[in-house]
Amino acid sequence: MKYTAISLLLAAAAVNALPSNTAAANSIGPLGGVNTAGYDFTVSTDGSFTGVGAPPPVSQYSHFAAQGANIFRIPFAWQLMTPTLGGSIDATWFSIFDKTVQAALSASTSPYVILDLHNYARWDGEIIGQGGPTNAQFANLWSQVATKYASESKIIFGIMNEPHDIPSLPDWAASVQAAINAIRAAGATTQHLLLPGSSYSSAGALPTGAGPDLAALTDPAGGTSQLIFDVHMYLDGNGSGQSTECVTDNVGVLTTLVTWLKSVGNRQALLSETGGGSTTSCEKYLKSELAYVKANSEYIVGFTVWAAGSFDTTYNLTVTPNADGSDQPIWTDAVVPNLP
Repeated sequence: MKYTAISLLLAAAAVNALPSNTAAANSIGPLGGVNTAGYDFTVSTDGSFTGVGAPPPVSQYSHFAAQGANIFRIPFAWQLMTPTLGGSIDATWFSIFDKTVQAALSASTSPYVILDLHNYARWDGEIIGQGGPTNAQFANLWSQVATKYASESKIIFGIMNEPHDIPSLPDWAASVQAAINAIRAAGATTQHLLLPGSSYSSAGALPTGAGPDLAALTDPAGGTSQLIFDVHMYLDGNGSGQSTECVTDNVGVLTTLVTWLKSVGNRQALLSETGGGSTTSCEKYLKSELAYVKANSEYIVGFTVWAAGSFDTTYNLTVTPNADGSDQPIWTDAVVPNLP
């Protein structure tokens, strides 16, 4: 989740078509679900972290799966996974984290579970591969995580949440490639990977921003069908996801994205963050946006709305169930009709 406004670029990219994706299109979609936040709490957009995290209530996974959710996204702070940059996974913390992951995986829909590194391409203010953590340190983190989940085919590795203000997009693509290589070398060869663009993962910015560099990345496991672009889109006036009032369904931006995905070899994306408040405007526009995603799941394989987990029911974009088990209006009215 971003906490600063971003501008959304709507222009389509003039790019040369890449070789077609050799795998069957829509290999994992349609998907629909929710972010269960908590392990990311107090991560700043500069990649610093000052807290201890808050484990999401595991009861939410069965609650949402009972309504059809078949994908969950679990954000986490890099500093919780490896308290020392380049160091080993904290075994005590990981045992807690893994209980959350296993609860999600065991939900009734046999869902996919995204492990989302929520550090904005940074560690304590410094950018990966561009003066901050080295690509080797970044790869080391993902090698260790991938080793833990190499046998879990329903895990999706969310390589990085919302990179922003990246001086060199080619260098950022090289950092992402290092993570891809490390995940595959760790034996996790069957899982899908989410490729993070720039501009807070803006779906509007991808075609003319980081997209062309990311589209050229390779998968040691073969093909490109398991390399999925990670995109975010909010519906309020400045696209920040801070307001409870919405002004757009983003269908124009998503249509441009689909056109670009076709042009680079029939590739796929996943809308891993979107959402709004339980207001008339957001219920209307979010329902329309998610309907578009569902109808175009050959290219946008699914969505995870922001957010439940450890957010309480007063948070402006909450979809956390109420104490009596009832759901927020935006979940019931906009999300549930568009679950698979």
